[in-house]
Amino acid sequence: MPRGAYLLSGLEGPYAVERFSCAPGPAGWRYVATREDPDGRGLGRLDVVLDGAGRALRVQVRSGAWEVRGGVVGSRCVWRRGEREHADRAGGFTGTSPVWLVAAARRGAGVQRLVELSDPALAARTVLQRWALTGGRVEAGLTVERYDVDALDTGERRVVHLAGDVVVAAPGITLLELEGPPTLTRACAAGL
Repeated sequence: MPRGAYLLSGLEGPYAVERFSCAPGPAGWRYVATREDPDGRGLGRLDVVLDGAGRALRVQVRSGAWEVRGGVVGSRCVWRRGEREHADRAGGFTGTSPVWLVAAARRGAGVQRLVELSDPALAARTVLQRWALTGGRVEAGLTVERYDVDALDTGERRVVHLAGDVVVAAPGITLLELEGPPTLTRACAAGL
């Protein structure tokens, strides 16, 4: 079961450390993480369960005073933020956490309509991304897959490198530490 930490950075520099653990289990693949600022103060928590196709069965995200709970039901994302319930035709969620990159990669290549949760207020908006698996390599005994991710509203391209259920490199995400090997491979994901 991988455990570790990511440094999440933005245009103004480092803004959070996300400490995570993740593993396949009886209900699917689960990712649990806490966020803290560079001084160690708690910023929030994530608890996400995905099925074998990368659909979010359960999403619980807390950031400051805000909380979002939801999941994907059929072809719709449903979520509750504060006292209001929302739904939109979308295949999943996205945001600054590495968990969303793992989920999108598991859903596969093509255009994905996603509900983006912003930091820190967890406000939601729908975005379109095109995901393409464009290569792979073996690095330090791990198979690392390369994905090109195009934001269709801005034209911005990001390159994401994943080893199973661990983000090795992506814009704004640096893997600081990793304890245990990645566990979610394509073969494992198909069997969840």
